[in-house]
Amino acid sequence: MMRLTLTAVASFAILVPVFARVEPRPDDDPGFSVLVFSKTAGFRHDSIPDGIAAIQQLGADHNFSVVATEDDAQFTDDNLANYAVVLFLNTTGTVLDDTEKAAFTRYIESGGGFVGIHSATDTEYEWPWYGQLVGAYFHDHPQIQQATVDVVDQQHPSTADLPALWTRTDEWYNFQTNPRGSVHVLAVLDETTYDGGTMGDHPISWCHEFDNGRSWYTELGHTQQTYSEPLYLSHILGGIRYGASAVPGDCTPDAADPLRSSRRAGHLRFQLNRQIDKFLRAGGAASIRD
Repeated sequence: MMRLTLTAVASFAILVPVFARVEPRPDDDPGFSVLVFSKTAGFRHDSIPDGIAAIQQLGADHNFSVVATEDDAQFTDDNLANYAVVLFLNTTGTVLDDTEKAAFTRYIESGGGFVGIHSATDTEYEWPWYGQLVGAYFHDHPQIQQATVDVVDQQHPSTADLPALWTRTDEWYNFQTNPRGSVHVLAVLDETTYDGGTMGDHPISWCHEFDNGRSWYTELGHTQQTYSEPLYLSHILGGIRYGASAVPGDCTPDAADPLRSSRRAGHLRFQLNRQIDKFLRAGGAASIRD
C-alpha cells in the first residue's frame, strides 16, 4: 500500500510542472527615465515625431525609458519625481501655467535634470527663471544651410565623439544674448562658414549646473534628417546621460569674454564685406572697404 502511494505521488510530480521564480536581471530595469515634452504654442517643427522616435530608440539601445507627451498637466510634483531628465524637444511659446512652472522649478531645485533641443530657446520668454535654466533666448535665424561647428570641449560626454570641426546642415539660431560667462560652452559656430550669423562669438551648445539641477542645451535639431545622423544622436545621448547624472561632465561656466564686443564688431564688418563682394561678383558697382 505504501508502495502504491509513493508511486502515485511520483507520477503526480511528473505531471505538474515546477515554475522557478526568474529574478529580473539588472539590465532589464531602465537605468533612468526621461520625460520628452514637445508642446508648441508657436511655430511647430515637423521634425518633432522624428525626434521622439530617435530618443525612444536611444532609450531602447542604452537602457533608459522614455515617455513622450504634449500634456502640460504632467508637470506636477508627483509625476516629475518619476524622471531623471525632462527634455524640451522643439517646444515654442508659453507651454506651462503658473502652477506647472512652480512644480518644474521645484523639480530642478531637488536635483532634476533638464535637456533643451533647438527651439527650447524659443520658449517661455516671459519666465526669467527658465531663461536662466536654458541659457539664452532665440533672436532670429537665416535660411537653412551648411555651416561648421567648432567643438571646443571634446571631453564632455555629449561632444567626446564629435570631430573638432563638424560640418553639417541645420537652421542656425542667433541668440538675444551670449550665454558665455553663465554656462560652459561645448561648441561654437564658425560664422565665416555660412551667411547670417550676427554674434561673432557664437555658442551653439552648452551646459551648466543651475539651482541644484543640471542643464544641457543644443541648438542643433531643426530638420527631420538631423535625427538620423549618428554623430547628432551621440551628441544628444551624451546630453541626456549628463542631465540624468548617469555620467560625469565638467560644466563649470566659462569666464566672460572681454574681447567679445570688439570681435563681434570686426566680424560684422567682415560679413558686410563678404556680402559686398558677392554683390560685385553678381554685377554690382563699387566696393566699400575700411
